[in-house]
Formats: sequence, structure tokens, C-alpha cells
Amino acid sequence: MACSSTPRASHRSTARQSSAISWRRRKPSAVTGGSPPAPADPSMDGLKATIARIADGYALSREEAEAAFGRIMSGEATAAQIGAFLMGLRLRGETVDEIAGAVAAMRARMTSVSAPADAVDVVGTGGDGAGSVNVSTCAAFVVAGCGVPVAKHGNRALSSKSGSADVLRALGVEVDLAPERISACIAQAGIGFMFAPAHHAAMRHVGPARAELGLRTIFNLLGPLSNPAGVKRQMVGVFARKWVEPIAEALAQLGSERAWVVHGSDGLDEVTTSGPTAVAALENGHVTSFEIKPEDAGLTPHPVGALAGGDAGQNALALRGVLQGQKSAYRDVAILNAGATLVVAGRVENFAEGAAAAAKAIDAGAALDRLDALIAVSNAEKAA
Repeated sequence: MACSSTPRASHRSTARQSSAISWRRRKPSAVTGGSPPAPADPSMDGLKATIARIADGYALSREEAEAAFGRIMSGEATAAQIGAFLMGLRLRGETVDEIAGAVAAMRARMTSVSAPADAVDVVGTGGDGAGSVNVSTCAAFVVAGCGVPVAKHGNRALSSKSGSADVLRALGVEVDLAPERISACIAQAGIGFMFAPAHHAAMRHVGPARAELGLRTIFNLLGPLSNPAGVKRQMVGVFARKWVEPIAEALAQLGSERAWVVHGSDGLDEVTTSGPTAVAALENGHVTSFEIKPEDAGLTPHPVGALAGGDAGQNALALRGVLQGQKSAYRDVAILNAGATLVVAGRVENFAEGAAAAAKAIDAGAALDRLDALIAVSNAEKAA
């Protein structure tokens, strides 16, 4: 294999540390003074009371948030209630406890997939508006080429021309698989793909209200945190800098062992090639914030425009080109994101080592082998 294995990873820290265990529920500056009302019970009357609490500026506990989102995802809330609830959270500002509670409700209703305990996910929130190539999907094959099992969670395009499901279909991967077939892909190909709508049926209850709102809500953050394989090691890109530390703190609350949450200085929900990337790294229950740059991995920066993508077919050609060893900005961004993920996986000591291992996996053909293996295994039942 192209990557060496070490018992734990380390990284260069230039900023602060915060204890996820000691995190306290934050109330925004507009929070109403005085004693908060008693927690609402999870009945419909309770949901109305919860909306009223949010309108008054109160932050919900994780338990209150989980109960409210549970009712919504069970189809027991009206479109008006869902819209009011989501807008109230957005206007006041979602807290770590509320995000963790929402994810807990979503995970409780998802269709699960069996995967190895050391499996990782490489995923972004999307919504960065960059129209870039499918970075996390390409990086996932590189990570798998290093011998790390990958349980990739993703969706079709929502705000771009090509989502992970779209580009995988264009590459010949069958993405509509039963959970046991996905587990077989991870076991036999080293990587499996979980198509979000097939695993989160409860989201159908919020889709119409979200579409009518037409705005980003807390749900734009939940998908990457709700991996159906229950992975404990995650590389997560977010669409805005303000979410880097809160999402890492939420993952700590939810039991993740290790994670990097990243946002590029150019707006990408990836480790970027154009300049610094903000990172919040979770390890041993603590979150450390720092920045990384392409130069840290021995790579030359590229402008964000060099990462521009096209439709699914065009992005599929670009992805295969990277795995075939073609030199490009796309190769470099895949190396950066795969290298960071290898730190999360515990396979390397630092970001520079991870990037070097990722490059070796590409040049040795190991990453391309994982793509071809996934195509074969995912289509095995069709061929039978």
C-alpha cells in the first residue's frame, strides 16, 4: 500500500484549543433576559412552545432540539411550523447544542450501513457557489488507495452542476444500492457510496418547506454529520468560516473520535489550493484551530478558478484523469484533501506526510484501482 500506518496523528497548531467536553450552550446577544420558560415537551403543543421560545431569543438544549427535530422529521409538523422553526433558528443563530440535537434526531431515523470501525468519510456541505470539480469524491478514491476504508456519503447536485452521486454515475458506479451491497463495496473495493435520499427518508417531510424558503437553514449542515455508516473519523468541508469550530464541537458531542472541519479562504468547502484553509481539528475530545497552506504540503498555490468544473460528464473525465496521474490543479487539490483525511484516519503523522502519501497512491495506480474496483463491485448484481 502507498501509505504507512502510525498509531496516532499530529498536526501543526498555531491558534487556540477549546474543550468539547466543557462546551456550554451559547445564547446569542439578543437572548431575552430573565429565567427561561420550562422546557417544552415533545408534543405538538410542545413544538409550538419551542417555536415561541426561539422567537423570544432562547437557545434550545440538545434534548429540546432533538425532540423538536424528531417531530418535524416524523411528519408531525405543518409546513408553516417547519418554516417558522427554521427561520427562527437562522435569524437567532444556531448553537452547537441545537446542531447536535438535530443530527441525533436525523441519525435515529436513518437507514444504516455496516462498515469497519476505522472507516472515514470525506464530505462537504456544498453551497459554496464555486462550481468546482468534485474534490471530496476524487479525494475519497485517493484515501481508499492508501488502504483506508471509505464510507462516502453524498447526494446529487443541489446548487452546482455535479454532485457526488452525479459524477459517480457518470463514471459507471451504481449508486442505488441496498445497505448490504454498500457494505460489500467497502469490504471488496475499499470504498462504498451511500446516496443520501436512500438513507434519510425522513427528510421528505422538510423538503417542501425548505424549497419554499429558498434559503440556507440548519439542514444544510446536517447531511455531512449524518453518515449512515456511523463513521467516527470525518473530513468535513463547510460553506462558511463561521461554522468551522461549531461543527467540530458538534461532532465532539456526537461521539466522533477524530475530525477535521475545513473552509478555504476563497470560500471553498474544501482544503483549497489558492491560499490558507481554516481548520478545526478534533482529537481526544478537544478542538484545535489552525491554518494550513498548499506550501505546507510542498505544493504551489493555484487560483480558485483553476478548480472550475463542468457537468457530471466533464467532472468524471477530470476525476479519472487525476487518478491516471495527469498533472493539474485538480490533482493538487485532491492531494491536499486526501492528505488531510489521512491525518484524520491516523495513517500519517502530519499534513505534509499525508499529502506525500496521497501523491504516491495516485502515481502507483492504487487510487485508480479503487475506482475500477468500485465500478465492478457496485455493478456485480447487474452482471450476474
